[in-house]
Amino acid sequence: MGTPTAAVSFNQLKESPTTMDFEHQKLSRASLLRSLAAAPIAIGALAALQAEADAKMGATPQSAVQYQSKPKGGAQCSQCRFFIKGKTKTAVGACTQIAGKIAPTGWCVVFAKGDNSKNTM
Repeated sequence: MGTPTAAVSFNQLKESPTTMDFEHQKLSRASLLRSLAAAPIAIGALAALQAEADAKMGATPQSAVQYQSKPKGGAQCSQCRFFIKGKTKTAVGACTQIAGKIAPTGWCVVFAKGDNSKNTM
């Protein structure tokens, strides 16, 4: 009769999770939560790198596009879709098309009125 007890014990062990299984699940959940918590940070860093790359990509010299630090006819860089805003509304920013620092009150021939709300430094 010792055999059936051993068989029941074996079946119970086979069906019930062991302590190692629970520890593995906890580690998996913990690592998943850490990964999920780090995702927004990584996405933010990538967005910042992309904005910086866009600014560097604008390698056209300011002189080639007749850049000036004053608006022209009511049009200014802060209204342009290529403008990358600085840290504040009046801070110097950048441009996806033109090299160097760009004043929000500036203007150039590349000016294209449009939404630049997603363009931040």
